[in-house]
Amino acid sequence: MWKLRAYLRPYKTSVILAPLFMLLEVSMDLLLPALMASIVNKGIIAGDLAYIQHTGLLMLGVALIGLLGGVGCTVFSSYASQNVSMDLRNSLFNKIQTFSFRHIDELKSGSLITRLTNDVVQVQTFVQMMLRSIRSPLLFIGSFIMALVMSPRLTLILLISIPLLFVFLLVLIRRSFPLFTKVQAMLDGVNNVLQENLSGIRVVKAFVRSDYERGRFAEANQAYTGIAIRATRLLALNMPVMTLILNLSIVAVLWFGGRLTLGGSLSSGELIAFINYVTQLLFAMLMITNMLTFISRAKVSADRIQEIFDTEPDIHDPEVIREQRTSWTGEVEFYDVSFGYGMQHEQNPRELILKHISFKANPGQTTAILGETGSGKSSLVHLIPRLYEATGGHVRIDGCDVRDIPLDELRGMIGMTLQQSVLFSGKIIDNIRYGRPDASFDEVVQVAKAAQAHEFIMQTPDGYDTIMGQKGVNLSGGQKQRLSIARALLVKPRILILDDSTSAVDVGTESRIQLAFKTLMKDSTNIIIAQRISSVMEADQILVLENGSIAAQGTHDELLQSSEIYQDIYRSQRKEDHPHATAN
Repeated sequence: MWKLRAYLRPYKTSVILAPLFMLLEVSMDLLLPALMASIVNKGIIAGDLAYIQHTGLLMLGVALIGLLGGVGCTVFSSYASQNVSMDLRNSLFNKIQTFSFRHIDELKSGSLITRLTNDVVQVQTFVQMMLRSIRSPLLFIGSFIMALVMSPRLTLILLISIPLLFVFLLVLIRRSFPLFTKVQAMLDGVNNVLQENLSGIRVVKAFVRSDYERGRFAEANQAYTGIAIRATRLLALNMPVMTLILNLSIVAVLWFGGRLTLGGSLSSGELIAFINYVTQLLFAMLMITNMLTFISRAKVSADRIQEIFDTEPDIHDPEVIREQRTSWTGEVEFYDVSFGYGMQHEQNPRELILKHISFKANPGQTTAILGETGSGKSSLVHLIPRLYEATGGHVRIDGCDVRDIPLDELRGMIGMTLQQSVLFSGKIIDNIRYGRPDASFDEVVQVAKAAQAHEFIMQTPDGYDTIMGQKGVNLSGGQKQRLSIARALLVKPRILILDDSTSAVDVGTESRIQLAFKTLMKDSTNIIIAQRISSVMEADQILVLENGSIAAQGTHDELLQSSEIYQDIYRSQRKEDHPHATAN
């Protein structure tokens, strides 16, 4: 939690003023019982009405000053805590943007959302509480000193009750901390189930699995509720035990203080003031207890936040930045490249997704990658923009290892459509312009036409200004893919990667897209992942992947002659396209 103190520095004025205003409020609170004792002793007992009125007005003024101090502390502590919360969320979000796909896979998006929301709120409340928390220790110390001044003998009662409170507090904190760690972990589980359900709600309904999902969520929710109840039940002991000790202390003060008053060694006003100070002291202890129990919760959240900050990106810019090149041709070369998820080195070859891949993709040519599901096609192209880091070997662009190219420069020369089309809520034109916000409308229309998206866009209510729902929910799968292709084309990449980006469009539309590519992307290095033979027949070279290795390589005609795997794919798809045809 101490590591997060840097977020308080921009608001140091509020951080200083909040405790000062609270100090003013506490001073007034400590003054009131003494004035009350004075009224009883010098006003009520002596029958001096003028003194009562004068001191009463003074008490009213003191109370108003205390109110001003409390309001000032609340204003400045709220300002500081809210801004700290805002800055913390921004820093967390910015940090997450530096994560590779591997980190996102490991931490899970549901957990990241919890840390950006619930955990940050816990820290925000902690900051506000700490800026106000000077009240409790000051009130505790001040009340103890004032009580000691009033009656050293009665103060002995406090020397018994205060240690009892501290022992109880210590046990409570030690028991509650591990429980709150589990509470936040269970909340992660609830959020993960919820996010998966909402993102896949169409699949859930299509397969009539609502009852299963309800049970899955209920299970996660029950686990969270159970541990939360255990933690709350433990904290529920706080108030009754503290109140019991408070009441017993007051009874003891009344018992022994009454005897001292009857004996003449303690005035009635002093007894009343002493009871007030004891009440303030014990309530200060109660606030400290609440504060420390909440700190145990905030500590858990701070640890989870710090875990994000402590996570070092495994993909980062080179330490030595070379002179930026003025131009790239886009030649891509894989040299003995291996890759395994979560692997830094080739510890276990059986866990590798890609094994010793070597090939070259030249500018002005199209390289197609074909293979069965799970053969490593998407993993291979993810290594080019360093969405994942190669485990072994080298990926080079124009002879330069991608690890030696600054990430912004590397990814700026690559246009990519992912296997799952990802669109954002907002206008269609803004989605196409996502990689180049400054692109002109004519440029947007040009790439939309090339991606065969212009026609359906113009059929929408507001054309390019039509608002799309979240993730493009109001578009078909093929329409989403065409918008994703247009977005990739707009950045005018030296390297274009299309990861199965035409699987949801018909063959005729796909042919027109490929024809447009030949003109628009004639100088680029085009890498296409496809499932259909028709998508790759015109490619300059085709790589056939099998179990993470290149099983065959060549043109369509060459592979028909030399590769049994390619022949099998060709025959099976030809039968699908022409059910009554016979294979040669």
